[in-house]
Amino acid sequence: MSALERFDSPLPPLRDDVWAVGNTHSCVHYQLQVEAEPDSLCRVLNLFALQFLTPHKVLMKQEDDLLEIEIEITGLSWHRAELIAQKMRNLICVDDVRLRPAQRPG
Repeated sequence: MSALERFDSPLPPLRDDVWAVGNTHSCVHYQLQVEAEPDSLCRVLNLFALQFLTPHKVLMKQEDDLLEIEIEITGLSWHRAELIAQKMRNLICVDDVRLRPAQRPG
């Protein structure tokens, strides 16, 4: 398969949350404090990429030895959003994770 053929294939459907099938999907806002290391942002965003999810908003700024990261994403059940937040907390570079509902992008 050539590199061009990969772009012609249709995108896979959104991954279902099999543990919370009846839950409605919402827009969530993650707020993190992460060690200011070169790979920290990649580690956090990879948790979404592994589930074929793309955040619609990512903001990051460095404050001394920490990165302040804000991520908004739609299409998650609250259960799934909490699972991703817990995976973030398990990363060695993450100091703090806060999760809250957000308004859908307009």
